Amino acid sequence: MNNLIIIAHPDKQSFCHNGIFRTINNTLVDNKENVDIIDLYDDKFDVFGDEEKTNSYKKLIYRSNRMYIISPVWWFRCTPLLESFFDQVLTPGFAYRFFPITKSLGFPKPLLKEKKVRTYLTHGAPALPVLTLYVNSVKLRLVMGVYSFVFGWFKTKTRQFWSVPFVSEQKRNNYLEKVKKDIIRDIKS
Repeated sequence: MNNLIIIAHPDKQSFCHNGIFRTINNTLVDNKENVDIIDLYDDKFDVFGDEEKTNSYKKLIYRSNRMYIISPVWWFRCTPLLESFFDQVLTPGFAYRFFPITKSLGFPKPLLKEKKVRTYLTHGAPALPVLTLYVNSVKLRLVMGVYSFVFGWFKTKTRQFWSVPFVSEQKRNNYLEKVKKDIIRDIKS
């Protein structure tokens, strides 16, 4: 199987890189899976557009069977480069197409619905206020506002890790065990 990991964090020492990304990559490689990597910050992905990179990313997405997307949550959104990646790469005609219902109304048809997609989001905040007061707006916007167009309804899985800068090393290790179990489950399915 062809796997694509998209990492969207500038700090190599972060839990996103040093924990989640490393766990996904090592688990896939240890199981002799094909792995391609898009590191948006290492690639110096340009928020204003880079047609060559955008086209190469589309080719990697097209050839992948499974995608793993990793991002911290900043200001209730994914990182700026990941948001820009969605804008520039997951475009109409490649990732989805609008089909008309009436003269002025259409619905999006996902063109990448055969992909298996997992997203890992890290939060500095605890779960309770994000899930209640903010009605889990980060995940809701991502799943309903991006993924439903591109991958289809209820086709993706998103795992969120809470209070990452403040939890114990044991808690972080528990988070990484969940990631590893997800990847093993994906390989076996």
